[in-house]
Amino acid sequence: MWGRVCCNLAGFLTLSLGRSPVVIIEELNYHFGHDASRFSGNSFVCLIEIYKHPKEERIARTWGTTAAGLPYVDEAITDAGNWLIGGDLEVIETVKYHDGLDRFRLSPAELREEFTRRNADAVFAFQLRNPVHNGHALLMTDTRRRLLEMGYKNPILLLHPLGGYTKADDVPLSWRMKQHEKVLEDGVLDPETTVVSIFPSPMHYAGPTEVQWHAKARINAGANFYIVGRDPAGMGHPTEKRDLYDADHGKKVLSMAPGLERLNILPFKVAAYDKTQGKMAFFDPSRAQDFLFISGTKMRMLAKNKENPPDGFMCPGGWNVLVDYYDSLVPASNGKVPQAVPA
Repeated sequence: MWGRVCCNLAGFLTLSLGRSPVVIIEELNYHFGHDASRFSGNSFVCLIEIYKHPKEERIARTWGTTAAGLPYVDEAITDAGNWLIGGDLEVIETVKYHDGLDRFRLSPAELREEFTRRNADAVFAFQLRNPVHNGHALLMTDTRRRLLEMGYKNPILLLHPLGGYTKADDVPLSWRMKQHEKVLEDGVLDPETTVVSIFPSPMHYAGPTEVQWHAKARINAGANFYIVGRDPAGMGHPTEKRDLYDADHGKKVLSMAPGLERLNILPFKVAAYDKTQGKMAFFDPSRAQDFLFISGTKMRMLAKNKENPPDGFMCPGGWNVLVDYYDSLVPASNGKVPQAVPA
């Protein structure tokens, strides 16, 4: 399982997210899915152990709360069975999804081979579950500039979008990958120094607990730098009007968690639309009135309504993919656009 793989490559570490054996099977070798019947690939379990599924304890230890409305809990835990089966898993064939995206599903070993082929002397990873806008691109290109200034000769970006479960209002994986391809085609990111690969983990929205899993997985994939923002893997409290986690706890946990000594954490600079320059730029609090923050919710609303964002917010090709996605949703009888099916 991923925990054992990480231990082999990174020494001692904690396995931060509790995994049922069903999830472990899906995560092995960097491949997991939602319905195994959709995929090809053979595996078998030996030395089988059957045990009770402690749902409440699993939820409390992972999220720090048992409040109703946690997205992943509702999706995968609440209605799961009361018994689990585990054991040593041996995989015979690589899992294939047959959804047109398998070429992006590189295992950790395949990623390390690709970085070697490109003669990378540094690999910096960026995870996201949204379409890439020019603020993201600015952060990634600026990170590469900083690494070059530090003396590295060929830093390579690992653009690692989440490929597992995300909330229903997020753009589905297939459309996000189309958008990412346009970002490369339009030259916003350099294809020669960028590797795009699907990180097939589901999004738990478990804050400081989950971000340890994200970081450890990137070590296993060959990254030695990881860009981490404010409140990583966080979300609003499901029943109260506040954030579920302290915004700084994720970065603090990464600085203390065992097994992450080989990973350099890079702070996520805040980018916003600079109205004076007509482009995305790093936020300058001394002239806050000059900046416009366009949230993911606002971005999705503009695309749904076929309205254009300010020039310089996103490359035209990438924006057209978003518009096409929302245009593809057939309105319900009440005239409302239905929620997207999670990726």
